[in-house]
Amino acid sequence: MEITLNVEVRAEKGTKKVLSTLRAESRIPAVVYGGEKAPISVALSEKEFMAARRKGGANAILRLKHAKGEETVVVKELQRHPVTDRPVHADFQRISLTKKIEAKVPLNIVGEAPGVKTSGGMMSIDMRELRIKALPTAIPQHIDIDVSKLELHQGISVKDLSLAEGIEVLDNAEATIIRIVLAKVEVVAEPVPGAVVEGAVPAEPESASTKGKKDEEGKVIEKAAAPAAAADAKKAPKKEGK
Repeated sequence: MEITLNVEVRAEKGTKKVLSTLRAESRIPAVVYGGEKAPISVALSEKEFMAARRKGGANAILRLKHAKGEETVVVKELQRHPVTDRPVHADFQRISLTKKIEAKVPLNIVGEAPGVKTSGGMMSIDMRELRIKALPTAIPQHIDIDVSKLELHQGISVKDLSLAEGIEVLDNAEATIIRIVLAKVEVVAEPVPGAVVEGAVPAEPESASTKGKKDEEGKVIEKAAAPAAAADAKKAPKKEGK
């Protein structure tokens, strides 16, 4: 699918002020590069660009018309604002309709897996897009992954996909796309009175050497030091620290 968009060639340098003004006017600054032509800076309507993305998908073929001619391109990179998610800059790559290009195609999960519906499993998605190489006109908007026959502990790998002729897969054929795994249930056991808790340090019993005497009020009376030890303490020299 080819979609035509009108763009304006930007002659001025892309300073912060210029770019901010473009975005305030709901226009997206962009660069067109590749092929045998020199790169050019352009600006285009955000509304028209996003409508083209919705209509043709992320890999839509765009025909950019401007005062100096036109460019046949695909979106190579799209930068978005981290808070508003609005596009803030686009990179367009010139293409030839007769030469294969690399692209990332979204994977679309369809159907309901019996392993989830009746066996208490859950879907574990390992891949959300597939890297391929194909003619621009042969690149699909998305690739459907049918999970309606997947039981518990079953999955779908890249090698299981059935793609149109002429599409080369660049990802590892053994890579797993989706799996049906057993849902993890966390069980918290109640502590048993008197049981030894793993990792706990048991209290040391009092020994005769550490156990003190108690007075009538229950206060511990520390045992007096041995006479020999007390005498040695008196003879020891006093050390001064600096």
